[in-house]
Amino acid sequence: MKLARPYLIFFNPLYWLVTSIRNVLFNLGIFKSHSFNMPVIAIGNLSTGGTGKTPHTEYVARLIKEKRRTAVLSRGYGRLSYGFQVAAVNSLPSIVGDEPAQLKRRLPDVDVVVDANRVEGVKNLLKWDKKPEVIVLDDAFQHRKIRAGFYVLLTSYSKLFTKDWLLPAGNLRESASGAQRANTVIVTKCPSNISDSEKKSIKQQLKLKSYQSLYFSTVDYASPVSEDDDFDFNKPFVLVTGIADSSQLVQYLEEKGKQFTHLNYSDHHNFSEADKKVILQKAVDLGYQILTTEKDFQRLNTNLFKDSCVPFGYLPISVRIIDDFNRFSSEIINF
Repeated sequence: MKLARPYLIFFNPLYWLVTSIRNVLFNLGIFKSHSFNMPVIAIGNLSTGGTGKTPHTEYVARLIKEKRRTAVLSRGYGRLSYGFQVAAVNSLPSIVGDEPAQLKRRLPDVDVVVDANRVEGVKNLLKWDKKPEVIVLDDAFQHRKIRAGFYVLLTSYSKLFTKDWLLPAGNLRESASGAQRANTVIVTKCPSNISDSEKKSIKQQLKLKSYQSLYFSTVDYASPVSEDDDFDFNKPFVLVTGIADSSQLVQYLEEKGKQFTHLNYSDHHNFSEADKKVILQKAVDLGYQILTTEKDFQRLNTNLFKDSCVPFGYLPISVRIIDDFNRFSSEIINF
């Protein structure tokens, strides 16, 4: 597919036309956008993935929940259920989706719900006796049917939206001009020691408007977690990933001098029993442990792995705003 992508650029004008007409119709009010009399924050990106939406959604919700009763609403991508679902700490990814399940485990005191029809999702939330005071929409930058009061746009340090192409030749869901809807832009997955001069260069490349603020975030990795506490980070492992962009994780592990072999699957990959047997057999043949991401751990943590003698763990991550945490926090809380 990647080899064919340069030739798909001839289809880009058609994709641009369709997405541009859609945005114009929403801007003119011909397509209806719903507003709600409460703070609604939409977090998303212009690309198809790999910017770290879930950890940034968690980051924003964690900021707000100390001040206001907070709910996170997601479409629940990849789930097998339908309609409005409320996540519990022990919810299965097949019911609520892997990312909402992860969010609920990380934020047990935040209401996490899923609904493909997010307008109905908000309406259902507002029927609750203890209804939320703030709603955070996960992966909703292109969801024009709800008009959020505040938009957070994420773009990856390694591939700024200004350096990408529209689908199908590139990864952009809409033209880079869509970034104008954002109140604030976060450049994600930055080196923790990014210099002021590089920040300035990126700001110039993004060509933000005067009303838009800019922040830079980095990923912090914690120690691996395993249910039986038997995973040893100093021993070799099979790395299993089903995320949009695993390059930063791989780079981190290589810089740490870890010995591993990488089994890389597509984002939100639905691991079959055959997949799991292949993964387990690979680890057994090599005499390795198994390490995965927190998101993938939920879909892989079955009896097949629990009953094996192979240590199995995941690597938690969190995001951190570089330098400007107080300014970012104030902007969100003041809204």
